[in-house]
Amino acid sequence: MSEATVDVADLRHSGTAGPADRADEAPLRDDIRLLGRVLGEVIGSQAGQDVLDLVERTRVEAFKIRRSEVDRAELAERLSGLDIRSANHVIRAFSHFSVLANLAEDLHHERRRRYHRREGSPPQAGSLAATMALLDEAGLEAGTVARELAGALVCPVVTAHPTEVRRRTISQVQRHITDLIRERDRAAGGELDEAQWSAQLWRSVLTLWQTALLRLSRLRLQDEIDEALRYYDLSLFEVVPAINAELRRALEQRWPGAGLLPRPMLLPGSWIGGDRDGNPFVTADALRRATSRQAETALAHHLAELQALGAELSMSDRLVTPTQELYALAEASRDSSPFRADEPYRRALIGIYARLAATARRVLGRVPGAEPENQLPAYGSPDELRADLDVIDTSLRSHGAGPLADDRLRRLREAVEVFGFHLCGLDMRQNSAVHEQVVGEMLAWAGVCDDYASLGEAARVELLARELTMRRPLVRPDAELSDTARGELDVVRAAAEQVALLGPRAVPNYVISMCESVSDVLEAAVLLKEAGLLDPGAGDGPTCSVGISPLFETIDDLRRAGTTMTEVLDQPQYRSLVASRGDMQEVMLGYSDSNKDGGYLAANWALYRAELDLVEVARKEGIRLRLFHGRGGTVGRGGGPSYEAIRAQPPGAVAGALRITEQGEVIAAKYGDPDRARRNLEALVAATLEATLLDIEGLGTEADSAYALLDDLAGRAQQAYRALVHETPGFVEWFRAATPISELSELNIGSRPPSRKAGDSIADLRAIPWVFSWSQTRIMLPGWYGTGTALESWVGGDEQKLARLQELHRTWPFLRTVLSNMGMVLAKTDLGLAARYAELVPDEELRTRVFDQITAEHERTVRMLLAITGDDHLLADNPSLARSIRNRFPYLEPLHHLQVEMLRRRRGGDDDALTRRNIQLTINGIATALRNSG
Repeated sequence: MSEATVDVADLRHSGTAGPADRADEAPLRDDIRLLGRVLGEVIGSQAGQDVLDLVERTRVEAFKIRRSEVDRAELAERLSGLDIRSANHVIRAFSHFSVLANLAEDLHHERRRRYHRREGSPPQAGSLAATMALLDEAGLEAGTVARELAGALVCPVVTAHPTEVRRRTISQVQRHITDLIRERDRAAGGELDEAQWSAQLWRSVLTLWQTALLRLSRLRLQDEIDEALRYYDLSLFEVVPAINAELRRALEQRWPGAGLLPRPMLLPGSWIGGDRDGNPFVTADALRRATSRQAETALAHHLAELQALGAELSMSDRLVTPTQELYALAEASRDSSPFRADEPYRRALIGIYARLAATARRVLGRVPGAEPENQLPAYGSPDELRADLDVIDTSLRSHGAGPLADDRLRRLREAVEVFGFHLCGLDMRQNSAVHEQVVGEMLAWAGVCDDYASLGEAARVELLARELTMRRPLVRPDAELSDTARGELDVVRAAAEQVALLGPRAVPNYVISMCESVSDVLEAAVLLKEAGLLDPGAGDGPTCSVGISPLFETIDDLRRAGTTMTEVLDQPQYRSLVASRGDMQEVMLGYSDSNKDGGYLAANWALYRAELDLVEVARKEGIRLRLFHGRGGTVGRGGGPSYEAIRAQPPGAVAGALRITEQGEVIAAKYGDPDRARRNLEALVAATLEATLLDIEGLGTEADSAYALLDDLAGRAQQAYRALVHETPGFVEWFRAATPISELSELNIGSRPPSRKAGDSIADLRAIPWVFSWSQTRIMLPGWYGTGTALESWVGGDEQKLARLQELHRTWPFLRTVLSNMGMVLAKTDLGLAARYAELVPDEELRTRVFDQITAEHERTVRMLLAITGDDHLLADNPSLARSIRNRFPYLEPLHHLQVEMLRRRRGGDDDALTRRNIQLTINGIATALRNSG
């Protein structure tokens, strides 16, 4: 591309860029211009001047379209005439630029944060410092804080849900380019060898151009396990312990002696290898592999840190006087080297290393590191290792070496407490329908009940509750069961093995998908009992190391969530089980399926209402409620800024603890490097503290009327959404023709099938491909459809009603967050491009009928949103995203036009392998540029 490849000064987005903004953007413009120029040089050298000219002409036209200087039909027509090889060059060029533009944007965010730190700017909202200032203003009593933070937990749970389209190799090249630009930014004048630096950048972009963007084969489950684990070395080993330590210190300074956070608040989790719902590849062996690889990652980290400590703590007892406890550790190491005779810390660490190596050998069958010099007994638990490290800490401080104790040793002590020997908790998850089948087979084989499926709910609950009072198993290992039943029992038995090996934190929770009744919960309990994870007890009540978490997903299930949980907790045997777990009950809320079921506004309000109901149930039952939010990357699946989302929860819904899913491209975006990981994890913790300890909702006596208003709006929105998606004749046909939903299944981005079961209905389709497909077409329907009709019909031209919505938008975080997130989606929507996809629908009458409904609703939604917010353009409250759209979206234009053309050719019978690959490349490029596509 030419020197003028990108100059965002030429771009406009509804007047959002003022002079001050543009001055701040100068380094970003410079980076984008530099990276575009280098990419252009690489394309010219590799593909020839003709290709570079084609790409440059396309770029110029794309920018003119964004400035409304030319009609996009001209570009569409020219691109549709390209031969397949030329189309491939254009697709690859604009896909790579999206990668580089994202990189420049992330670097600019870092640069701005460094600038604000250097200038001593007030701490940003979402940082621990800003939250602590808010807590200081509130003047909270120590007893209140201690009560509210009892059992405090913030747990981001990584899942394997596939929306990350980038290959790991591409991410590695991106990181190298990022490091080069960071090096340039931090170099003092004259320190950087410009020629050498430029040559390295050129080689990196060349590598990017010559590296395939697409995987040759679908990711296997073991690949997904390994992919998730790499984020520990990239950022989590460094950042998670540091945040826990800082939080502990900050709370202790404010409320000394209150005993706050005896255990770390921030703990990571995972579903990869334990989530069986709709994924046939999650087997007993997969669960063993996941937990073993996690343990290997944790133990390898701890062993490497012990070795580094041994090199650093070289203090001689000829110069310092360690404690007697330290000498005892040194003696226990059986280290006889004369070279370390006066170095008790090194001798002690050699012994600790040997014991941890023995632990690794017991758990893994090998040592992920150097073999120890001596053979010593294994540690029984991480607490024993932590106790030995505490001895070293105390001894160092006793002779004035506190600064050494506060360095690597402190980080390792925190890491052992956070990650233990297991690294992170692996949840199990399965659909309630599978539990029903498996438990029915077990009961029939044991002669307890021949036809469990025919029983009514009351009879099922009575039977299951009785089984939970008996310790005897229902089946033997050689029982004649279906493959499904044997597989499910094998998984829970494998979980029991890993819990025995690694401790109860290794498998902490069992999530029940599509939970609708008491029997759905008790069936899972019976399975856990069969594996020995749940013990009915011998008179002193049941115990279980694994928490049972009902997942409410559809709109109807969310509306019944409070009633269902009341019925569950009224069951004496289960209530005793909850009591044995400290009266804590976790409930999971599903954002994806509720949205697919009822639309954006109805789903968000159903979730809020469900939380209110569950908080009231917990209060009446005298239990502590922990909510697990099953959010995706896009707004249509519960995405959006986490800090605002957590603060927008109803009163009592956070209560010091929450868990939240992280998946797809969101994982790389949030945890790909320490700086971003720190910022995102701090935001989770900060928002949890604020939502727990401060009155954020602020509705007061207006709450009931506000809730009634949203009840009304949600009903109207759901009716409008269902009228299109579930009731319009031919809608499924339109959706499958106008989006690349069929072609998505050919993209090798995950092990999980796109549908839970075979079928052609929207209900059978998983939420991820549903949302991903709408993103590709730039309709983004799951993030807004139905809301415009709801707002317009309720207001009905009444200025007082509009004023009521405007007031709630100003004062109620829930409504403000819902509308702000919708604004983000609408800003990314482009119905001009969407019209090109609609042309793929063969039936002209159907094509027009559905698209006209979508267009009319979009216009209503934008109009009503701006009327409520008082803004004159979208993203007035989000200048960062507005800038991002200005920078990146012109490069989407050619990708969309070429995707439509390639889909047309493929569906018209073009079997050329390059046509298929071009479709996949456009899907990849569009998803990369949008950044949160599923």
